[in-house]
Amino acid sequence: MFSHTTRTNLIKRLQTEPFDLLVIGGGITGAGIALDAASRGLKTALVEKHDFAFGTSSRSTKLIHGGLRYLKQLEFGLVREVGSERAVVHQLAPHLVLPEKMLLPLYEKRGFGSILTSFGLKLYDWLAGVKPEDQRKMLTRKQTLKAEPLLQSSDIKGGAIYAEYRTDDARLTIEIVKTAFRNSAVPVNYCVVTNFNYEDQKITGATIRDDYNNTVFNIKAKTIVNAAGPWVDELRELDNSKKGKRLHLTKGVHIVVPKEKLPVRQAIYFDVGDGRMIFAIPRDRITYIGTTDTNYSDSKEEVRASKDDATYLVNAVNQTFSSKLTVSDIESSWAGLRPLIHEEGKSASELSRKDEIFESDSNLISIAGGKLTGYRKMAERVVDLVIEKYFEDRELKRCYTASIPLTNPGFSSYGEVEVFKRRFPARLVHTYGRATEQIVANASSMDLLLAELEHCMEHEMVVSASDFFIRRTGSLFFNIDRMENGIEPVLQAMKDRLGWSEDKVKTERQRLKDSIKLSGQFL
Repeated sequence: MFSHTTRTNLIKRLQTEPFDLLVIGGGITGAGIALDAASRGLKTALVEKHDFAFGTSSRSTKLIHGGLRYLKQLEFGLVREVGSERAVVHQLAPHLVLPEKMLLPLYEKRGFGSILTSFGLKLYDWLAGVKPEDQRKMLTRKQTLKAEPLLQSSDIKGGAIYAEYRTDDARLTIEIVKTAFRNSAVPVNYCVVTNFNYEDQKITGATIRDDYNNTVFNIKAKTIVNAAGPWVDELRELDNSKKGKRLHLTKGVHIVVPKEKLPVRQAIYFDVGDGRMIFAIPRDRITYIGTTDTNYSDSKEEVRASKDDATYLVNAVNQTFSSKLTVSDIESSWAGLRPLIHEEGKSASELSRKDEIFESDSNLISIAGGKLTGYRKMAERVVDLVIEKYFEDRELKRCYTASIPLTNPGFSSYGEVEVFKRRFPARLVHTYGRATEQIVANASSMDLLLAELEHCMEHEMVVSASDFFIRRTGSLFFNIDRMENGIEPVLQAMKDRLGWSEDKVKTERQRLKDSIKLSGQFL
C-alpha cells in the first residue's frame, strides 16, 4: 500500500540504495517520467518538495484537451500530439478522463467567422484523430441558443460542438504516481532538494531535507531529471547551469460559483473579444470559469487570484451570458503557474506551450513547458534521452506507458464506468474508480468523508489534511461547505491515526483556514 507507513520505508530506501534515475518534481511531468523510467527497468526515485500535484498540476483548467487555441499559433505538431494523446489517457483512466462536448459560440463582432471556424475545427478533428461520431458539428444561430439559452442572443450568429475530455488534474497525477510505485519506483512527498552532490563536476546525487520528519539525507543517482515545473530554473541555478533559455511564468486563474449563479447546460468555450478564450464548465453543484493569462513574478509558494483577475472573469461572463454575476458570488478560486519558455517580444498568451529539454555540463537534465495532456509523450522523450546517454549498454524496454492502466483494478472502457455508476455515486466513481466499492463498504461503520480519508491515508500517501481536502478530493474548489464541515472530524481522525500532537493539529487547522481564505478572498 502507498501509505504514510510505506513512506517511512521508502525514505530508508532513498537513504541507502543507489538509483539509476532521480526525478525531482511530483507534478504530472515528473510522475510521468518516473512511471516511464521504472516501467522500462530503470531503478527510479522521485522527490517532491510539497505534496504530489501541489503546483501547476492541481491548478489547470482540468481538461485533457487538444489545444484548439494553438491552431491560431500554427502549432500543428503540438495539436496533433496532444490531440491524439487525449484518447490514450481516456483509455488508461476512463473513470477519470471523461468525454465532454464543448459548445463554441460564434459572434458577429468578435472571434472567427463561421467558415474559418468550421475549417479550423475540421483540421483540429483530423490532427487529433477524433472519431467520426465525435467530430465537430456546426450549429445555426437558433440551434446554438437552444443548446445554451443562457447565452446573450444579440451578437450570436451560430456555433459549433466539438469533442474534449474533462479530468481532475490532481487525481490524475496521484494515479500516475501510484502506478509508478506499483512499477517499483520510489516516490516520496515533502522532500526538498537543498543541494546537488558532484564528482569530477558531474552530478552524482542530491541532498534532501525531509520536511515531514525534519531529517536530512543524501540520495545517490547516476542521472537526475529536473521536472520541477515553475521551480525548474531555481534548480538550474542551484546547479550553476541556468544559461541561455529561461522560464517565463504566466498565471492562470479560475473562479468557482454555485451552479444556480451560472446554470449553463454544458461546457462552453467563448471568445471574450480581447484575444482571450475562456471556459465555463459545469461540474456537480458548481460552475467554474477560466482562465486568465498574465505574466507572473511573485512568490511561487502562494499563488492567488487578485481582485482584477476575478473582476475580469466576472465581466467576461456577464458580457457573454444573461447573468448578473458579481465577485461576491465567487465561493472559491484557484491560481496556477505555467512554466513556459521565454521568447522575446511575445506576450503571455502568445508564448508556445511546447516542452523543451535543457542539458547542463554537469549532466542535469531539465524539462519545462508542455501541457497536462502531453505528459506521457514528454516523459517518453526525457527517458529516451536518459537511456541514450547513460544506459545504452543496458537491455531496457521501449516506452509502453500507452498500455499501462492508471488504476488497479481499473475499467476497460468508459461503458464499464457508466455501468459501475448505477451502483455507486458518480462523484466517488469519478474520483476513486473501483476503490469506491471498498470506500462505500467502510462507510457502513463510519462517516463517508472519514471512509474517503481512510482510503487516502492507506493508499495515496496523505500525510496532511490539506493533501486530503485540496488535492485528493478537490473539496476546497468543488464543495467548500463539505470541507468546512469536515475539518474537525478529519483532524481528529488524522491525529488518532498519525499520532499528532495538539500543536500539530492546531497548525494543520490554521493551514486549512488559510487555504479557504486564499481561495475566497481577492486583494
